[in-house]
Amino acid sequence: MEFQEVVRRRRMVRKFTGEPVSEDSVRRIMRNALRGPSAGFSQGQAFLVLQGDDVRRFADTLESWTVSEDTKAAPVIVVPFSVKDAYLDRYAEPDKGWTDRSEDHWPVPFWHIDTGMAVLLILQTAVDEGLGAVYFGIGREDFDRLRTEFGVPATHEPIGAIAIGHDADAPISAGASPATRRRKPWNESVHFGQW
Repeated sequence: MEFQEVVRRRRMVRKFTGEPVSEDSVRRIMRNALRGPSAGFSQGQAFLVLQGDDVRRFADTLESWTVSEDTKAAPVIVVPFSVKDAYLDRYAEPDKGWTDRSEDHWPVPFWHIDTGMAVLLILQTAVDEGLGAVYFGIGREDFDRLRTEFGVPATHEPIGAIAIGHDADAPISAGASPATRRRKPWNESVHFGQW
């Protein structure tokens, strides 16, 4: 599929068929997630890929998960984690010039930004694989519960989750935001030379 078509087709899919996602597709999706930008090549992202019974374990673990039953039926859930320490450690190395691990050096938390870019690569690769996907949040109150249930290190912060599967909801759902709101004209958001 051409890249422009991937971008045009990418949307949040909230309803999935029962058809499993091929292991080859899952592996391509996750390999592409690792190709995103990473400040200083810190590589401070990690991913928990859940399939089969682990998807139900995930749903049972989170008290804050308010997504629909249709979304919970996705055959694959990916939980992306940002790892702040990887960035603080990397930028305290001699070639980066900082002598400490202070977060004050960072005007914005690049560990979250870079992980968010990896999420977009997951969403786009799912489209390229002929699949649908939806990103959704995880409540902070569930972070420790999630870490405990799946053995995730305390240094890893989940920035949400992505459900992936075969799209059973081809038209945009009636209550979904794209059905009730129009996309802004590009010239309201893109400014050349000056605002």
